[in-house]
Order: sequence, then structure tokens, then C-alpha cells
Amino acid sequence: MLAIDDIGLNSSDRKFLEILIEKFAGGPVGLKTMGAAMSEEEATVEEVIEPYLIQLGLLERTSRGRVATKKAYEHLGFEYKKDKQNKLL
Repeated sequence: MLAIDDIGLNSSDRKFLEILIEKFAGGPVGLKTMGAAMSEEEATVEEVIEPYLIQLGLLERTSRGRVATKKAYEHLGFEYKKDKQNKLL
């Protein structure tokens, strides 16, 4: 049974965001890299996981890759460091 949180994220959604934030400092990260980090097919990441995260404003897709938003950090209880994010962009 999938555990769904208060905004509708399941374990795969949370895993995606946690990997993006913890392993890749919030991004930007390419699709192939995220798929490999999650042990998921690229199509699953792009077609199943990402659309809902984008709809909720937790994820942005940029020309350089996927980036976690401030809202994603806050929802998962991570400290958002704006200066760090700006240096990456």
C-alpha cells in the first residue's frame, strides 16, 4: 500500500524530491541522471512522477535539468538556501 501525504505525494514522488535535494543540491539534474539515481526508467520519471510534481509547483524543468522549488524544500522539511540555488543557475 502506498502512503500518500497531505498534498497527495506517494513514496516515489518523495523519493524523487529527496534524491534531487540531498544528492544533487536541488538541481539542475538531467533526466538520465535522475532515472539512474532512482533506479527507474526515464519514461517513468518523465511521464509518471514529474507531471504531478510540476503541477503542484514542487519541480521545475529548465533547459539545464530538473530543479526542486522552494516549496519542495519546505514540504519535505529541508532548509532552502536561496544563495546556493542562484549560484547553480
